[in-house]
Amino acid sequence: MIVRIMGEGQVKLDDGHLAELDKLDDELQRELDSGDEAGFRRTLLGLLDAVHRLGTPLPDDALEPSELILPEREATIDEVRAMLTEDGLFPNP
Repeated sequence: MIVRIMGEGQVKLDDGHLAELDKLDDELQRELDSGDEAGFRRTLLGLLDAVHRLGTPLPDDALEPSELILPEREATIDEVRAMLTEDGLFPNP
């Protein structure tokens, strides 16, 4: 799966990592629902860091279609809410 992190580029992720990332996605959803700004910020950064840690960055000049687009690190709660699907940011594995 090719994931684009807004403002950071694309990362190729093995589907085997989706379950781990989905746990962070679920935590992020709970924090969004409760309005926990500090928890939201911590989990969003942790999720984006995990994508970088588990994935392989694509070259800046690569133009692969992204299967998933994630918010930038500075995104607000409202901006992330607008990006959510029924499954959150990540599809359920």
